[in-house]
Amino acid sequence: MRVEKDFLGERTIETDVLYGIQTLRARENFSLQYHNTDPSLIDAIVQVKKAAALTYQELIPEQKELYGAILWACDEILSGKHKDAFVTCGLQGGAGTSTNMNINEVLANLALIRLGHKPGEYDYVHPLDHVNKGQSTNDVYPTALRIAVILKLRNLSQACASLQESFQKKENAFDHIRKLGRTELMDALPITLGQEFGSYAQAISRDRWRLYKVEERLRQVNIGGTAVGTGNNAQKKYRFGVLEQLKNLTGIGLSAAEYPMDITQNNDVFVEISGLTKALAVNLMKISGDLRWMNSGPKGGLGEIKLAAMQMGSTIMPGKVNPVIPEMVIQVAMKVIANDSAITMAAAHGEFELNGFLPLIADSLLENMNLLTAAVEIFQNKCIETIECDDERCKELLEASYGFGVDYIEKLGYDKVAAILKEAHGDPKLAKEILEKT
Repeated sequence: MRVEKDFLGERTIETDVLYGIQTLRARENFSLQYHNTDPSLIDAIVQVKKAAALTYQELIPEQKELYGAILWACDEILSGKHKDAFVTCGLQGGAGTSTNMNINEVLANLALIRLGHKPGEYDYVHPLDHVNKGQSTNDVYPTALRIAVILKLRNLSQACASLQESFQKKENAFDHIRKLGRTELMDALPITLGQEFGSYAQAISRDRWRLYKVEERLRQVNIGGTAVGTGNNAQKKYRFGVLEQLKNLTGIGLSAAEYPMDITQNNDVFVEISGLTKALAVNLMKISGDLRWMNSGPKGGLGEIKLAAMQMGSTIMPGKVNPVIPEMVIQVAMKVIANDSAITMAAAHGEFELNGFLPLIADSLLENMNLLTAAVEIFQNKCIETIECDDERCKELLEASYGFGVDYIEKLGYDKVAAILKEAHGDPKLAKEILEKT
């Protein structure tokens, strides 16, 4: 066991544990039985730390070996090692300080091991004086969150592009299938099944484009602004250097915020992105609902399309198969919409120079993008690509409707056509005969 100290007192920690006293306190304070901080945010913060270490190797040549050890520690984490050392809860007080300190302590202790020292011997490599030098949680965490969100946005946008292509393939494949259109779940005018899928493709196309374009508003970062955006305790050369290193490491066209205090205070850009994920969720929910209706049956419903049978649907009704993929997508959409409300409230509750609820924003937004990317890919591969059409059923339902009535309005007038349809007592064939004779 080893003993670590902070201004609140002393704590005993297992000798080989890579985190330190601040992380231990955070584990105790936020023991919510909730998942830990998203791994993509951990990696993004480590990239910020690596950019800082690279910068200080140039600015402080006498500490080149020390910062070289920190760089080695960063690469260890980014290669997928030591993930069990990151134990802070996704929801935490302190605007993300606990997660930042967890990473500072782990990197410091790994660097100590690299230099031949023991974890906790912070006189040689200190979590704050070295790993966190010239930084604050308030510029590290928002910068890292922007990086993590940009990378996930790209994945989600690409998933939407692939889903759009699948809808367009079905649009072409089903273009010759005439069917009954419906408004408010009631019989309307004839359309083609291809047109229906073409409309879905258009909706997802808008989602893809919106998600792609919003990245530009995430590229401005406040790294170097430290606690409140004024750059206190950060050298000017460091502020310029760390950003250049971070651009090289991430491959993202990041730029220094014109007004760093704005980025530190305000989180409206995350609300905007959350709104775009909600828009995608709404479209996915609507489309999934339509597919469930068109697939309903097989004998007592519409039965215009056939979704692939994915699993047994009932523990009591033999042979029953449910539309489980659209149902999963709808539930993901509901979760995304709920998270959007949480993000909205958290962003609105920032006070003055910092938003203490940024961990909730980060957790909810990253979860939205994780869920949506996975759901869109599953929806495409296990539902849209495998859909089949029952063209005979589409024809049957179309011919059993009064959808043809609109064709006679110009000749006979709306009221006359409506009266003839009523006179036919629900017999489309008789109604058509009367309309032809009138």
